[in-house]
Order: sequence, then C-alpha cells, then structure tokens
Amino acid sequence: MTLQSKLDAFKADFEAGRPPYNVPPSVIATMHRATAELIASGAATRALKAGDRAPAFTLREPDGQPVSSAGLLARGPLVISFYRGVWCPYCNMELQALQEALPSFERLGASLVAVSPQTAANSRKSVRQNGLGFPILSDPHNDVAAAFGLRFALPDYLVDLYKSLKNDLPAFNGDASWTLPMPGRFVVGQDGVILYAEVNPDYTRRPEAEDMLPALRRAASIAA
Repeated sequence: MTLQSKLDAFKADFEAGRPPYNVPPSVIATMHRATAELIASGAATRALKAGDRAPAFTLREPDGQPVSSAGLLARGPLVISFYRGVWCPYCNMELQALQEALPSFERLGASLVAVSPQTAANSRKSVRQNGLGFPILSDPHNDVAAAFGLRFALPDYLVDLYKSLKNDLPAFNGDASWTLPMPGRFVVGQDGVILYAEVNPDYTRRPEAEDMLPALRRAASIAA
C-alpha cells in the first residue's frame, strides 16, 4: 500500500466524521478553505527547487546535540523532510514511510533528517511513537524552513479553529508566531545543490519515499 493511498484512506475517514474523529463539516470546510488559499497564494512556487543551492544549517537533536548540514554532506547526500509536528497524522504517516525506506537511502550512502519547529520533547515523542531510526531536528521559529521557502503564517480564522480544537501550536513549538512549514522533501548532493525537491501546500498530499531514489543514485554515481 502506497503512502498516498494510506493518507487518502485516513482523509476519507476523517472528513466523513467517522469515529473516533467525529469532526463536524464546518471544521472540514475551514481546513479546505485554508488549503485552497495557500495553493492560490503561489507560495509553493517560490520554494527552493532542484538546481538551487541548499542553505547551510546547524540545528539540534532532541538531546541538544548540534547537527550541521555540512557535516552530514561530508558523509554523503542528504535527504531532508520538513515535518509539521507530532499532532499531524499525515506527517506521522510520512515519517513511517521514510523509516521503511531508510535502509535503501543508507545503501546509497545518504543520511536522512526531519526538520520540525516543535519542541525537543515533542520530537522525542515523534521519534518514539513512529519508531524512527533518524533524527528530528529542532527548527525554532521555522527559520530553516523559511530559508527553503516553506514557512507560512496561518490565517486568523485557522488559528481560531486550531485553538477551538486544542491544537495549540505555540505550546507544541515553544513559539508564539503561529507559523508552519509547508510539507517539503529535498535531496541535497554533496556539493550542496538540490537534486530533488517536492513541496506541496496541500498537507494531505505527499510523495512516495521511492521517488527520491533516482536522485540518490545520481548522487552516488557522481561521488564514485
């Protein structure tokens, strides 16, 4: 079963209000409105693309250990997944799919990291609940996400909805800004150039992990 088919099945149950979700139609309509407006804004078209140079960054693992993109790229190509947070079921299903693909990435000499604005405690929870063998790096204020062109501010009506659902992003993220990254996935070659980029303003749509393998194979052949 593909990742997208799993996401579609979850979305169908969620939007139908089936237990345990029991979500009223007004909530679904508000979420659809926000997604449609983000798509219409063209924000995703302004994100970094294949052929662009990836911004260098140093972020911290949940235990406080700093991790630099330069250090990771010194070992091989780098796969980066921007992760909204432990509260997002679509994101968690994506992390699980990436975990399944991790051995394929490692055989091609690649490292994999997720980048999230959430606090270290929530990242530890994400790693534990999803059985991850790769780190979730903390991106305070979504600064690295912004450098990749992914950060956006939630509209006021969506903030109000999240508050009503007790989805308190300032508490999850330790940041009062109510910003998130658009889901984005990148493959960066050892020279720092992006070989693969997939950004979608619709958080219910995610690429398959296998979609990155051709770029990783090209990176491996260049390194050889």
